Amino acid sequence: MSMQVDIPAEIPVMTLPDVVLFPHAMLPLYIFEPRYRQMLQDVLKNDRLFVVAGQDSEKERATGEFEPPFGIASVGIIRASHLNEDETSNLIIQGLARVRIQQIISEDPYRMVRIEPLATEPGAQQDSLNADRARLTELLLAHAKLGGEVPDEVMDFLGSLGDDDTFLDLAAFALCPDDREKQRLLETLSTAERFRHFHSVLQRANENLVIEHKLRGDLPDDRIELN
Repeated sequence: MSMQVDIPAEIPVMTLPDVVLFPHAMLPLYIFEPRYRQMLQDVLKNDRLFVVAGQDSEKERATGEFEPPFGIASVGIIRASHLNEDETSNLIIQGLARVRIQQIISEDPYRMVRIEPLATEPGAQQDSLNADRARLTELLLAHAKLGGEVPDEVMDFLGSLGDDDTFLDLAAFALCPDDREKQRLLETLSTAERFRHFHSVLQRANENLVIEHKLRGDLPDDRIELN
C-alpha cells in the first residue's frame, strides 16, 4: 500500500484536538474556519497535501501557547472534497507518511510548518513480528467479546493486509480506544515496539472491561444502578 508522493519541506498544517491521523488511514474533515477554508483552496490548486497534527492540550494549558502541535504528525493527501453552499467543505484526507514538525514558520493566513519525513523500522525479525500480529489480533477479538467497539468488517479488512506497518497503523487508527495512546503509537517508529505498546493498551482496556462486567453483574446497562 505504498504511495510515492513528493512531500514538500514547507507545508500547511491543521492542528486539531483529539485527532490522530495515521499513514494509509482515511480521515473525514469538516472545514469551516476561514483560515482553513483559505488553506483548502490553496492546496487544491497545488499538490492537495497538508499535515494533520494533534493538538497538545497539556502543553497549551501549561504554557498558554496557541494550538501547540505534537511534534510527530502525518502528512495526508486530499482524496475527495465537496464545497457546500455556505462555503464550508467536507473532505476526506488519506495519510501518507509520518513527519516531524521542525518549526512553525508562519501563522497568516494559516499555519505553515517545516517538516521532515520519518521512516519506520521493523525492530525485530519477521517471525517475531508475525507473533506480535497474531497476539494483537487475539486481543482485538477479546476486546470485541467484552463489548469493545471492534466491527467485524474492520477486522476482516485488517486480516487482508500483508504489510505489518499498514496493518498496525490502521488498527491503531480505527480501534485504539484512547486518543493519547494513539498519538504515542504514531510517535513510535519501531514496528515491534508499536506492537508491544498497542498490546499493553488493549490489555489494560480489556482488564477494565472485565472489571466493569463484574461490577455490573448480569444487569443490562439501563438497570445497572440496581447492583
